[in-house]
Amino acid sequence: MRVVAELPRPDCKITIFFMNGKFIIKIEKGSLEQTYKLAEMDLINGLDDVFKLLDEEFIQSVIERFKLMSADFRAAYSRSQ
Repeated sequence: MRVVAELPRPDCKITIFFMNGKFIIKIEKGSLEQTYKLAEMDLINGLDDVFKLLDEEFIQSVIERFKLMSADFRAAYSRSQ
């Protein structure tokens, strides 16, 4: 797996990898991460299409999902104590 791009953002870390004919988008915030995989064959313009996918609307929905993930984890942790 090789890193093909890193997108700096103040609210999360975005890294794009390429492995076995797939682009892997890894988005991290603290100890949480979300991963999305795209087959190279499904993209006409390769990496440029991956960048187009990462528009502000998508990133904001990812950030909201991180908030839900964090709340779910905190609740599960509290139940386990």
